[in-house]
Amino acid sequence: MERAEAIKKYIAKEKEDGKYHQQIKIEENATGFSYEKVFQDYLNETVTEVWVEDPYIRHTHQLYNFLRFCEMLVKGPCKVKTIHLLTSYDESSGKNQQTSSLEEIKQSLKNFGVTLNVSFSSSIHDREIRFNNGWMIKIGRGLDYFKKPQGRFCLGYCDFDLRPCHETTVDVFHTKHTKKA
Repeated sequence: MERAEAIKKYIAKEKEDGKYHQQIKIEENATGFSYEKVFQDYLNETVTEVWVEDPYIRHTHQLYNFLRFCEMLVKGPCKVKTIHLLTSYDESSGKNQQTSSLEEIKQSLKNFGVTLNVSFSSSIHDREIRFNNGWMIKIGRGLDYFKKPQGRFCLGYCDFDLRPCHETTVDVFHTKHTKKA
């Protein structure tokens, strides 16, 4: 019991010093890594603002990934009021689809009292998600770490816990000095 308390105090100090780091390896074809499972330990009622930097919120499946991420935030336990998205423009013919889809997500979030601010960058490369409670999550593949389902009526099509994943690494940091976008 003393050892558990010592570890708990050590982690609290590391977080306080901005040195906390945890790494989660998602293996190729692994399941059980829905957004809820990956982010649940870092979301609480103090989270009111979220920053998502992901250059690949362009194509239909990527826009759906972002939508699912937003749904998770709205369901709680956090009290998100603002989501900031920094992504890159889709330079292909799908640019209108990207813009109209993000506008539709923005309007839908507004119905839940959440503001979506979308910005575009032609030079963005890294992917990270920051919460105003100090947690920062960097996923090698961003929100797009799920494989395409084998069919529209296969397990995993709707429930991402059952969807096979691409191999990626999730790095989790905590710092009181999270950069504001």
